[in-house]
Amino acid sequence: MRIRAERDDLADVLARAGRAVGTRSPLPILQGILCEVSGGTLTVTGTDNEVTVRTYLDVEVGEEGRTVIPAKLAAEAVRKLPYGAVTLAASDGEVEITGGGPRFKLRAMPVDDYPKITDTAIENAIEVDGSQLIEALGQAGIAASTDDARPTLTGVLFEGEGDHLRLVATDSYRLSVRDVEGVATEGSKLVPYRALRELGRTIGAGPMTVALGEREASFVTSQGRLTVRIIDAVFPNYKQLLPEDHANRLIVDKGAFLEAVGRAALVAEDHIPVRLAMHAGGVELSVIRQEVGEATELLEGEYTGDDMTIAFNTRYLTDGLNAVADEKVVVETSDPLKPGLLLGAEKRDFQYLLMPVRL
Repeated sequence: MRIRAERDDLADVLARAGRAVGTRSPLPILQGILCEVSGGTLTVTGTDNEVTVRTYLDVEVGEEGRTVIPAKLAAEAVRKLPYGAVTLAASDGEVEITGGGPRFKLRAMPVDDYPKITDTAIENAIEVDGSQLIEALGQAGIAASTDDARPTLTGVLFEGEGDHLRLVATDSYRLSVRDVEGVATEGSKLVPYRALRELGRTIGAGPMTVALGEREASFVTSQGRLTVRIIDAVFPNYKQLLPEDHANRLIVDKGAFLEAVGRAALVAEDHIPVRLAMHAGGVELSVIRQEVGEATELLEGEYTGDDMTIAFNTRYLTDGLNAVADEKVVVETSDPLKPGLLLGAEKRDFQYLLMPVRL
């Protein structure tokens, strides 16, 4: 196998496929990426047996073939070469990478040991705007759990809701719901968020084909394909948690609110909540930490309802505020012991339900 390509293009295609490579896999072969050259195209595959990424690059082909090379080392070796054309050649168990003078020789890994990966057929696919989907997944995914002991909560639920797609995630302390208008699908599938988080960095944000199969979900663009195993579990019944209305409603500037919570977080720790005392003039934020001190700040805002105080985890509150794509944020509450709802003042396509901290 022998190819020639521009350094930055080659480094990029190797690195994007390498993002699927498992860092703690007991199988050494899964630390490598499979490079296949055929018909003027280099196809690079990385996998950890749960998530698979294929990337493509048009190259100048000297000889077709296939090899497996160490993922991170190969990408970094290409990136460290001088700007310009780079040659990658594999033969006799070695891979030589040269460009502009410097040369790397890497030991190839056994091709026959690499997992046999076949792309499943794309059926019942939907076409979406990749950048819109990635943005929506970023909003929904903030509530996904990172605890592998609870796999059901590590995914994002893709659910058909009539003429739109709904994305839902929860870690049991908070719930995020994002509706994507104009994307119609049927049924529901639970997709691991750790794979979805990589979409933009692996296959790009262009026009995207999405297929949610029985066992796998596939996301395809002109730059590549990401395939991930579906989580076979029943997602919690989240709809019963979403209230139809709240008695109390606060509207406040998002930027000012974020800055105030950030200042409060200087005093607080994860186990110290920020208190929101809401009244007709707006909201007073306060944090009290016995061994350190306290922080208090008043924000102007529009408030309707009974005066009340509710407390939230500062990090979870910050995540929700950052995810609201609006200049003004709405905080709706009904009771200090019941979840509060965050959303934008202009549109309701994103909802963030947050459990309060008991005072």
